[in-house]
Amino acid sequence: MAGKKRKFDYFDAFEEQAVVAHEMAQLLKDTVANYENDEEYLMGQIEKARELEHKGDEICHSVFEALAVEFIAPIDREDIIELTQRLDDVSDHMESAIQHFYMLNVNNMHEGAAEFTDLLCKSTKKLMTALDDFRNFKKSKKIRKLIIDVCDVEEEVDALFFAVVRKLHTEENEYALHVYKWDELFQRLENAADACEQAADRMTDVLLKNA
Repeated sequence: MAGKKRKFDYFDAFEEQAVVAHEMAQLLKDTVANYENDEEYLMGQIEKARELEHKGDEICHSVFEALAVEFIAPIDREDIIELTQRLDDVSDHMESAIQHFYMLNVNNMHEGAAEFTDLLCKSTKKLMTALDDFRNFKKSKKIRKLIIDVCDVEEEVDALFFAVVRKLHTEENEYALHVYKWDELFQRLENAADACEQAADRMTDVLLKNA
């Protein structure tokens, strides 16, 4: 007699997505710290990012395939879809930043980029920690604080974004192309942090619905 089919674990999938996002943040940090405007080096980093992004896409597809056939899910289907998409966005924005170092032919790394990557590693690490406890959200006494921790890092990113873009347009505006390139890149890095906060916000929605 065939064994009972194992039920899909959405919380495992969320945790796996957070791990991919943190690995992407670490790859981005490595790219910034060891930056070379060299096609072979950059294409190598882009390929590593593409592999991580593909891994993340596979997790997304497994979530959506499970939702298509299951009648009962552990939390609202719209929350599963939204959280899955926001976690995927975190990785996508960082992959886009790595790609744009090559596409925009960035010659020299901006000092602000290292600060961004430090915060993105911090944010994705806290997102991993929060999602590790998310499956216990009905009983957990620490999940709300873990979610707040993610949002606190996003506020740090906002302050950094505000400062570096202001400096870009007031003190580093001798070359318009320099301003254009880094305005584009800083926006992508800030978008990644926003996606972390949006994932945390969706987790908060789940808590409120089940209070």
